[in-house]
Amino acid sequence: MQIAFHIGAHCTDEDRLLKSVLKNAQILAQQGIAVPGPGKYRSLIREAIHGLAGNDLHPDTRDILLETITDTQTPRRLVLSNENFLCVPNRIYEHGVFYPQAETKTRGLHRLFPEDEISLFMAIRNPAGFLQDSLARIQQTRIDANLGVLDPEEIRWSDVIRRIKQGAPDTLLTLWCNEDSPLIWDQLIRRLSGIDPQSPITGGTDLLASLLDPEGMAILSDSLAKAPFDSDADRHDMIAAIWSEHARPDVVDQDIELPELDAASVAHLTALYEQDLAVIDAMPGVELLLPFR
Repeated sequence: MQIAFHIGAHCTDEDRLLKSVLKNAQILAQQGIAVPGPGKYRSLIREAIHGLAGNDLHPDTRDILLETITDTQTPRRLVLSNENFLCVPNRIYEHGVFYPQAETKTRGLHRLFPEDEISLFMAIRNPAGFLQDSLARIQQTRIDANLGVLDPEEIRWSDVIRRIKQGAPDTLLTLWCNEDSPLIWDQLIRRLSGIDPQSPITGGTDLLASLLDPEGMAILSDSLAKAPFDSDADRHDMIAAIWSEHARPDVVDQDIELPELDAASVAHLTALYEQDLAVIDAMPGVELLLPFR
């Protein structure tokens, strides 16, 4: 069985990708793809992985978990999502390490489902904005009081990804930049769900609907209703052009207000992020979904 697990990261889509996938639950079920409600498995899987520490896996654990998670016969593909899979927000920078439990959690997931084909999906984002929003999650505004010995310049998504791959070396990890999500939302729905490529989907413009003004959405709907695009890159060009003219500034622009990060620091973190993306794009067993290509 295939298990597709969307593991965050925090402060990216806020469960919106799962909600868009769930809009297609009926056609997915017809194709043997199950998308259970998150209440069926989030705490269950967390507790099961926690119970593995220092213990052998009971031979019936996998089957018991699947019987609890799914209401039907074992599906061909199971789609799960939990931004807290790697850790809860107040542990993101624990011990001065960025997502310190990444290796442990992914190794535990594979111990729970040793017979299955697991693929992981994760959004990443500019560390400057991520720092601000992740600290806000725990009602904090000071970097120095929460990162310990970790310096903001040392925040590298590639480090997290290496540890994920150490815990699950044979697992394909699909990544994308949260900043690009509006352009590739329909692709994300298709990739995570595993829906047949020829099947239509619902929800492909869900994220754009929250980011564009009414005129922009009208133009987008009209453009999408026309003849199919020659390539994904052409579609991305169209969306980007509309976005540049009709994005709602109140939801697109983000001011970084952390006391320790001035404009120069934000620019530096952004440059480091772009360099890190090049490193990630070259990592084996990792697919970085980027628009315009």
